[in-house]
Amino acid sequence: MNMPPEPRDERLLRRMREGLGYVGENMTPLLRYQSSIGSDRDKSAAMTWLGKRGLSPNAECVAITPGAHATILAILTILAEPGDTILCEAVSYPGLRAIAARLRLNLQGLPMDKEGIDPDALDCAIREHGPKALYLTPTLHNPTTLTVPAQRRRQIADVVNAHGLHVIEDDAYGFVPSDAPSALASHAPELSWYIGGLSKCLGGGLRLAYSTAPTSRCALSLGHAMRSTAVMASPISSALATRWIEDGTADEIIGYIRAESAARQAIATELLAGLEYRSAPNAFNVWLRLPEGAGRADLMGRLTGRHIGIMPSDAFTVLGRPDENVRVCLGGSISREELRRGLLLMTDSLQPDAWVG
Repeated sequence: MNMPPEPRDERLLRRMREGLGYVGENMTPLLRYQSSIGSDRDKSAAMTWLGKRGLSPNAECVAITPGAHATILAILTILAEPGDTILCEAVSYPGLRAIAARLRLNLQGLPMDKEGIDPDALDCAIREHGPKALYLTPTLHNPTTLTVPAQRRRQIADVVNAHGLHVIEDDAYGFVPSDAPSALASHAPELSWYIGGLSKCLGGGLRLAYSTAPTSRCALSLGHAMRSTAVMASPISSALATRWIEDGTADEIIGYIRAESAARQAIATELLAGLEYRSAPNAFNVWLRLPEGAGRADLMGRLTGRHIGIMPSDAFTVLGRPDENVRVCLGGSISREELRRGLLLMTDSLQPDAWVG
């Protein structure tokens, strides 16, 4: 899993625990069934949080959902039928591939350059395949760490607006950088299903996302879809996230994650010198191209059971044959020193004399 660095600062951990204490004092009503798209208070906190991404949706269009993965599944059950086509990046989130297989949907990958998917290729694919939706992760794209610049986002929005194509924007990492461009949804609000997951910026154990639908009617459809699959997001998790947002703890968690991910990227820059890879200052991973002669399967075998998490390009590839790339995760519960040891072991495994025999 591509996880954020876990907080180790005792003062921050104490603040986080205080939020749990506050929620515990009001536990009884949180044990009841609630709306499938969240309470008014939680939706108000969500709207405050979404404002950080340049979004100002109507409350009727906001839904508190049980994580990005479940939300993608629910949205696709609304937009598509078995056999329909969904567009996405040429390399994309493995969870999307699993969901598409479960729903018997066809994924069509779009070619990418250094700024994201190509708008002309998007236009051609819409005309050729008649897709039901476009799925994108435009900020700190998983796995390449690419962030689509503002101008390219506007170009993509122009294409989908011209065709009336729905967009599912998975903004899992959008809250992590302090200078990320505004969400793509701000350029195509009437067609965008925006998913602001909290797993990468606060913690995966919350299993929460702040999602928006294009219209209030679409939000009702999302509520019905969520009710049939997950009933509702956990009111206890929702209350904790709301408390953290209201008292500023959430901002402190993100500040910690930004600083720690930058420190880990600095370690990677030092130890991966001479290798070809892509990264970003606040990304939780690097996208490493293996040297000639090295194989991803061999590398995975050598590093089995080690602290460092590596996933081969096969898991992400939608368009074309998988390249000799691997996603190397830098986050999670490991310390900086454990990360350093893991990266040293990996680089030793990539030396020419390690490939022989």
